Amino acid sequence: MYFIDVQGTLISDIDKSPIRGSIAFIDMLNETQIPYMVITNNTKKSSKDFHTYLTSIGFNFSFDKYLDPLMLLESRVNKKAVAAYGAPEFLDTLVKMGYVLDYKNPSTVLVAIKEDFNADEYAQMIDFILSGASLVGMHETSIYAKNNKRYPGVGAILKLLEFATSCSYTVVGKPSEAFYNESLQGIRQQNPQAEFSNITMISDDVKGDLGGAKELGVKTIFVTSGKYKSANEIVPFLKNELKPDFVYSDMQDILEAI
Repeated sequence: MYFIDVQGTLISDIDKSPIRGSIAFIDMLNETQIPYMVITNNTKKSSKDFHTYLTSIGFNFSFDKYLDPLMLLESRVNKKAVAAYGAPEFLDTLVKMGYVLDYKNPSTVLVAIKEDFNADEYAQMIDFILSGASLVGMHETSIYAKNNKRYPGVGAILKLLEFATSCSYTVVGKPSEAFYNESLQGIRQQNPQAEFSNITMISDDVKGDLGGAKELGVKTIFVTSGKYKSANEIVPFLKNELKPDFVYSDMQDILEAI
């Protein structure tokens, strides 16, 4: 049974096209009736729209096998008075979901990803948090890869804000335990006997995705088809208990190994 990441794992960070072996891997799971969930930190498109995009480029899986942070957001963050930061598509999606954006007296500072955060935005977030707004991250990715560049991920920004304000934060998507518990419930719709201990997670984010999963007892596979050029960039610097169980270059290599 599998939890499978999307960006950098199933689709390229560069052009959003399928990565080698990724479509075939999903097809193999379907044919062999192995339970799985496609779990992504997508925040730029609505959940339905992103699922539709993935199926349009060849991935064959139903919406009940898909989960992203937007699907949990309404149960985690009140829709009133939110100071949201992220790509324009994320802000548009929030408004369509009924969230009221407030940059004067917000009750929540909500952070997603974009490559061009600036000092004034950080200053505004810090002021809001010190004035009592809660800090929430849509996910906790370590690195954001785009256009062959690597930027601090939402997790890195949350750590910055935590250090600057001494205020803690919560996370909606990966690697929060709540998100993984919701993913487990999705697997249990396919196999009621599923537990974290008999699930393997595949991702290119060895810190932001796999570390949190491993703490829950999930086996982990790190692919170097996304954020990192090689395992040597990151794995030697991880705590032993958080190092991935296996490392492969991409989904095709996993498919050939199993």
